[in-house]
Amino acid sequence: MPEQIEHIEGPDGPIETFTVWPDDGMPHPPVILYMDAPGIREELYEFCRRIAGEGYYVMLPDMYYRLGRLRFPTPIPDDATRAQVFEAMNSLTNALVMKDTQALLDFLDTNINAVFGKAGCIGYCMSGRYVVSAAGRFPDRFGAAASLYGVGIVTDKEDSPHFLAPRIKAELYFGFAETDAWVPDNVIPELERALTENRVPYALDIWPGTEHGFCFPERAVYKEGAAEAVWKTVFGLFARRLPQE
Repeated sequence: MPEQIEHIEGPDGPIETFTVWPDDGMPHPPVILYMDAPGIREELYEFCRRIAGEGYYVMLPDMYYRLGRLRFPTPIPDDATRAQVFEAMNSLTNALVMKDTQALLDFLDTNINAVFGKAGCIGYCMSGRYVVSAAGRFPDRFGAAASLYGVGIVTDKEDSPHFLAPRIKAELYFGFAETDAWVPDNVIPELERALTENRVPYALDIWPGTEHGFCFPERAVYKEGAAEAVWKTVFGLFARRLPQE
């Protein structure tokens, strides 16, 4: 499959973006993969290749571009590196990432390898909030969004993504871990209430025997059975909402 690094003009500079798509000369529905806190790495490139293999034009933007070209080792080796990761993660806001998302969508509008139409998105950990925000901020552009053990989806702040439920037109999927210290007990009930009251089509799973990070093969908490089931669910969502023709 063709792969290319694009430097997409963002609101605060070029956004280095890994792209990959099927090698058949046809345009394909676009999918944006929003990275997790450790950032850009080969593991995420492999996720992109897997999605592209199902028939999609896939984009992986470096969301830390405002801080330079950060690359963290994984697994995270020590507390000092972990502190750097958290500092980078906390530099982002919903507003900043939505500005970047607009730049990515503008790029897609002129890309011959991407179908002009509904896009999909998928996010892990810190980016659960961003895929929900994208579905709410750009309801006419996103047809599908998947959040895996996403954090920050329900907060007490004015920009909490779950408040965007009245605007969402996409179908959503949430895959939570059974044990996750980053997801308070109130999150899932409040999220489901907001989605149900606003008639947002969604599915939500709490995967038994899993911990935060269970989808990543490089993590000690990786659970292959649950991770593969998640892929099957996500690809079913994309097939429904992002048709190839």
